[in-house]
Amino acid sequence: MMESPGRFVLDVPDSWAELDVSGEALAETRAAALALAGTVREQAALNDLFRQAREISKAARRRGALFAAGTATMFDDGLFLGYAMVFAISVPPGQELTLPVLAAQLAVPDRPSRTGNKAPANRKVTAVTLPGVGQVARITGTEEASLTADVSVRMLTMHTVVPIPGAERDYLIVTCTSPNLPLEAEVYELFDAISGTFRFLPAASPA
Repeated sequence: MMESPGRFVLDVPDSWAELDVSGEALAETRAAALALAGTVREQAALNDLFRQAREISKAARRRGALFAAGTATMFDDGLFLGYAMVFAISVPPGQELTLPVLAAQLAVPDRPSRTGNKAPANRKVTAVTLPGVGQVARITGTEEASLTADVSVRMLTMHTVVPIPGAERDYLIVTCTSPNLPLEAEVYELFDAISGTFRFLPAASPA
């Protein structure tokens, strides 16, 4: 049996900014992206994407994310936005970790979406093996996150549910999201790779 961990590690790509994607790095990427936009319509679409990025970051911080990182990267074929977050949840005594319990505690949306709590049509629940942890549950689907009263965005979402050793009712949720819906296969491949780096470390161990 593994001893109670002192901390966790999640590796993200070097190009991702940790904790605050709404600061200087995001502003620089926004300026570069707008400079490449050929029309007013393209500029408006980019501004909307960057607004979403700021709101997602704020929502994660408000809901107490233990870790948050993100990227706004301009490629030749467009802008890619991606986020990785880790949240802690506890299952109340007398309840099991079911999808409704998990959905009530996950912190991607800051308030219920306009479609209520209806599960996304493409939601999948699978078992995956993390090299540093073992077999865990994973939930994927296209979710609608209401970030503010007037901002709602559909995002590809992957939740990986990791039990905390030595804490029977406590879990860490590795949540990866992106609004780049047309890149579903590539995005989920990236999210699987990021989630696969999750591992626990004893308090005195180096990362």
